[in-house]
Amino acid sequence: MTDAASLARRVRDGDLRLHELEDHVDHDTAATARRLVLEAETDADLEAIGSYGFDAEAAESAIENMVGAAQIPMGVAGPVSVDGGAASGEYYLPLATTEGALLASVNRGLSVLEDAGGVDARVTKHGMTRAPVFRVSGVVEAAETVEWVEDNGERLREAAEETTSHGEVIGVEPYVVGDSVFLRFAYDTKDAMGMNMATIATEAACAVVEEETPASLVALSGNLCSDKKPAAINAIEGRGRSVTADVVIPGELLEERLHTTASAIVEANTRKNLIGSAKAGSLGFNAHAANVVAAVFLATGQDEAQVVEAANAITTMDARERGATTDLYASVSLASLEVGTVGGGTKLPTQAQALDIVGVRGGGDPAGSNADALAEVIAAGALAGELSLLAALASNHLASAHEDLGR
Repeated sequence: MTDAASLARRVRDGDLRLHELEDHVDHDTAATARRLVLEAETDADLEAIGSYGFDAEAAESAIENMVGAAQIPMGVAGPVSVDGGAASGEYYLPLATTEGALLASVNRGLSVLEDAGGVDARVTKHGMTRAPVFRVSGVVEAAETVEWVEDNGERLREAAEETTSHGEVIGVEPYVVGDSVFLRFAYDTKDAMGMNMATIATEAACAVVEEETPASLVALSGNLCSDKKPAAINAIEGRGRSVTADVVIPGELLEERLHTTASAIVEANTRKNLIGSAKAGSLGFNAHAANVVAAVFLATGQDEAQVVEAANAITTMDARERGATTDLYASVSLASLEVGTVGGGTKLPTQAQALDIVGVRGGGDPAGSNADALAEVIAAGALAGELSLLAALASNHLASAHEDLGR
């Protein structure tokens, strides 16, 4: 059997390329050979990168030219009770991060939410999108194309759904800009995040558009989708799953546990998350929803680049009078949370186990319910993070918390 050292020599001699190693040996030996090449070429010590706890073949669909693994500390926050459309019961939230104090802050927030009776959460909209762009000669052909699309939705649906046993076309929305026609396809992708599913299905539908209209396909993705970029269309129309979580927290609990009041938190939220975000021209009106979204994404095998749109959230806080006491209504609404519990990085062993912590690994019954539950639990975690940070700001405890726990 060819060993890693001899393969590394062949790569350095130019007889093999890094991406060809799996043609000759198993995946773990290939990864070892690449580390030997890098160590020789860069003088780096890659022992820690080479210490990973899964068979490298399990990562074949997730990475190319594998040399090892980037190991990020993972913790757990909770439990918290979530009453959702799909989530029901107590949940722990796995978070993978290198930011000290983040998990402690989210855990504090979840503890307060639990003592307040738990969180209500609902997925309010589904729709993974892909928006191809077509070329036409001008507005006349553009109008002709749009009219055909609007009259032949069922034909496009049949062409798209022939490519998948799970995805369903929700709708196709046309947009015209001069001699460019965009068609924003939206799909219910069930428990998959569904980007690949939507892309393959849309390609099939585009072939029909080209056959029947004057339009010529320029790019299967025309950026009106919009994937992995900040975009107002996702904040307005949603992408993936739109989900909201909310809670009413008794005033006594705020003072006892967070050392602040409803009115102080409401003012901090208004001046920071609403006015401050508006002045900055922000697409998101929240304190740090991306922190929780990113940490859960890394822990559970989501597409980490989609944190850009998945953290697009609005946080609202409102004081509610209850006799002589003022309670706090708190909510967070994530417009475009793209998550799945099957496919992609969810198949990796560590990430699959993190999904097991939440209790949502694999396909749900009914289809889509596991991904819905994950979205609702993430929203609860984001709400906890928002509450904890705003309370720290309102009570002037932010800097001391980071000094004690983080940086």
